Amino acid sequence: MTGTFKTLSDLDLKGKRVLLRADLNVPVADGKVTDATRIERLVPTIREIVKHDGKAILLSHFGRPKGKVDPQFSLEVVASTVADLTGHPVGFIATDWVDVSAAKKAIDDAPPGSVLILENTRFHPGEEANDLELARRMASLGDVYVNDAFSAAHRAHASTEALAHLLPAAAGLAMQAELTALEAGLGAPKKPVVAIVGGAKVSSKIDLLENLVTKVDGLVIGGGMANTFLHALGHNMGKSLCEKDLAETALRIMDKAEKSGCAIILPIDGVVAWHFKANAPTRLYGVDAIDPDGMILDVGPSSIERIKGAIDDAHTVVWNGPLGAFEMHPFDAGTVEIAKFVAARTKAGKLVSVAGGGDTVGALAHAGVKDAFTYVSTAGGAFLEWMEGKPLPGVEALKA
Repeated sequence: MTGTFKTLSDLDLKGKRVLLRADLNVPVADGKVTDATRIERLVPTIREIVKHDGKAILLSHFGRPKGKVDPQFSLEVVASTVADLTGHPVGFIATDWVDVSAAKKAIDDAPPGSVLILENTRFHPGEEANDLELARRMASLGDVYVNDAFSAAHRAHASTEALAHLLPAAAGLAMQAELTALEAGLGAPKKPVVAIVGGAKVSSKIDLLENLVTKVDGLVIGGGMANTFLHALGHNMGKSLCEKDLAETALRIMDKAEKSGCAIILPIDGVVAWHFKANAPTRLYGVDAIDPDGMILDVGPSSIERIKGAIDDAHTVVWNGPLGAFEMHPFDAGTVEIAKFVAARTKAGKLVSVAGGGDTVGALAHAGVKDAFTYVSTAGGAFLEWMEGKPLPGVEALKA
């Protein structure tokens, strides 16, 4: 057991029909999977099931078919990629989830050690409604249930929550790795802990910031979010992205941080441009003297050194969101430099580094260090809700 949930090694997989909740909701263009990262992370669990002559029966959502059968959202499109990555033939089973008798026969007829993909769970409205009847239909197709889709764990759906209560249930190897990494990041981390939170808006991360200031020793705020905090402190942000109506919220968060003993680290200088485009002319300003016609698009060198100082003192770093407009040169410089600094300290064994969120994964890949962090989560919304301190239904359902 890891924590209070069962893992794959706690289940008897031999010859069993294993309902494996996967996240096959991957980007597809022209009938081809364009990013197979989520499928790659499933491969060890699939191989473990097959090794025991179990049948790996994959359940997943794909796109937004709105509870109806819609051929453009059929999971058949991912079967060849799953086959390529596992090195194992993969069967596809069509079903409308109203009558599963044909699906049941196809599963029963498949030889031991088969890998099968069932049709999109969202082809039935009961999936997103967490409908118990639909979950019972799903349960009739398997002997045990394994959830290896942390990225869907923040949703209480039939295939992630209700189904977990109907069969012996456990976390798959990817889910287990994710939960172990997250526990090392915020659950029971080695202190001091520094969180780096960036991105455009405070409004989308209020819950996150409110939770973090009670959990970490230092909170680095960057990106457009930092401008709102600097504005609240009386600095003129010029034409920078800034949610001026959230000044009181920013002050409340800073007050809560002070009472919790959490140091908030804001930029002290910024790279300013007058046009929001790549390679626009720039100038460096202190945050107390921003040009009224300019926009801060990245943290400046003094801010970078300040952030490095905070990381130097830390044993754990949790990261969500870039520090500037990293999609455009030269406004990627701050994010890239800090990412490389965290990666180097991780490699030297001085730091546990956990990062996640869509833009964050993209930024770390851009910096060439995505594989150099202790753990990088591809979970998006689930990672964010975990950072906000919210219980995740798909994880809670696995607890003993």
